[in-house]
Amino acid sequence: MRKSKRIFDILFSLFGLAFLLPLFFFIGLLIKLEDGRQIFFIQKRIGYQGKPFLMWKFRTMVVDAEKRGNLITVGKDPRITKIGHFLRKYKLDELPQLFNVLKGEMSLVGPRPEVEKYVKLYNIQQKQVLELVPGITDPASIKYFDENEILSQADDPEKVYVEKIMPEKIKLNLEYAKEASCWKDFLIIIKTIFKIFD
Repeated sequence: MRKSKRIFDILFSLFGLAFLLPLFFFIGLLIKLEDGRQIFFIQKRIGYQGKPFLMWKFRTMVVDAEKRGNLITVGKDPRITKIGHFLRKYKLDELPQLFNVLKGEMSLVGPRPEVEKYVKLYNIQQKQVLELVPGITDPASIKYFDENEILSQADDPEKVYVEKIMPEKIKLNLEYAKEASCWKDFLIIIKTIFKIFD
């Protein structure tokens, strides 16, 4: 399964990058025009077997946003830029992760990689999720598509994320792993696309 999944990832990410290249340039231009700062946001995440890697995104927040608030974003976070709101709404900020997929650091479908701070909170059972290659989308991403809005209604967003949402996402991904296949991955990608434009 792992070999066929890797071939699936390479073919689809190459096709995606070739097809989306004009969009990459357009998004990069919009980000640059807004505040003249860097186009990409690069953050250390924990990947397969607990190994750290640098995950790429289009920058949607002000520079040094991590120093100005929590690691999680909630609702209409004031750190999010104007173009950032649009990119996040349609998940366009995640597109540069196709390069992570090509490098083998990520898969098209797999559990979203967490920052080290939250991975350190995993119990023994939850750490099993680190035996899966992280992905751009997954069943948990579909279920919690409006995660930011959910957290915005909480008195303590980080507590709700750590104690409720994060464990549920891990559970969903471990269940996904039991039945993982290229066909199921393809269906999850299609469901994600429909969810974005729902």
